[in-house]
Amino acid sequence: MPVRVSESIILRTYPLREADLIVSFFTRDEGKLRGVARRARRPANRFGSGMERLSYVNMHYYLRENRELMTLDSCEIVRSQFPLASEYSTSVAGDFIAEVADHMLPAHEQNERMFRLILAATGHMMERGAAGAMEAATYFALWSVRLAGFLPELELEEQDHAIASEMLTRPVGKLTGREWTPQTARGLRRQLIQLIEDHIERRIMSVRALEGLAAIP
Repeated sequence: MPVRVSESIILRTYPLREADLIVSFFTRDEGKLRGVARRARRPANRFGSGMERLSYVNMHYYLRENRELMTLDSCEIVRSQFPLASEYSTSVAGDFIAEVADHMLPAHEQNERMFRLILAATGHMMERGAAGAMEAATYFALWSVRLAGFLPELELEEQDHAIASEMLTRPVGKLTGREWTPQTARGLRRQLIQLIEDHIERRIMSVRALEGLAAIP
């Protein structure tokens, strides 16, 4: 059973038995996979903090014969998610990004552009902190829909249209510096969320907390 190594982003984890985790992780080479991390919930384990949501790691894993889930052997952290988790706004926006990616990405399909999108959006929040949380979440939602191939002509207010047009033509780190008020891009974001929920045929659980950020001064 040769061990594979791939750059990976942790999307979600689920408890399994007393000490294990089921992990949904997005690899650069093979797309989204699911695997079991044995003893990952114990204080002393070989994964450290690498199993935290949106951790960017080099994942070592292999597939046993007649098994659907990968076996996760170990990982090395490339970029910690701690800066996102340490602030409420970026943590909530990170939850949204991870949840949308987990539901929208098909299994075993490489998607380099989506991989780079997640790294760009989360990296932007790490640089700007709370000030970049809603901007990064909106940028991620817009490009997720576009990359998935179901972005229609949106009916937007003038400001939202200008923001969407800029987001589609510039990297997130090169966007016009603006203060995001409770109303900034709200119409754009709501339409994108509706498109995503229609596509995945389920509610995005993190939306309520995300929209709640708009009420935080």
